Amino acid sequence: MRDDPIVEEVRRIREEYAKQFDNDLRAMAADLRKREQQHRDKLVTFPPKPARRQGTA
Repeated sequence: MRDDPIVEEVRRIREEYAKQFDNDLRAMAADLRKREQQHRDKLVTFPPKPARRQGTA
């Protein structure tokens, strides 16, 4: 399998970001929510899709 420089860069950035929070997923999620609020103009939201009816078996 070939090395993909883009994939390697994304992985490197992800690892650096995780290190900032000692790999604490809750802390990373809190940081991302804070960043979302700071850049609300860049968020995309869609109306909820209607629920699908379950088929009978």
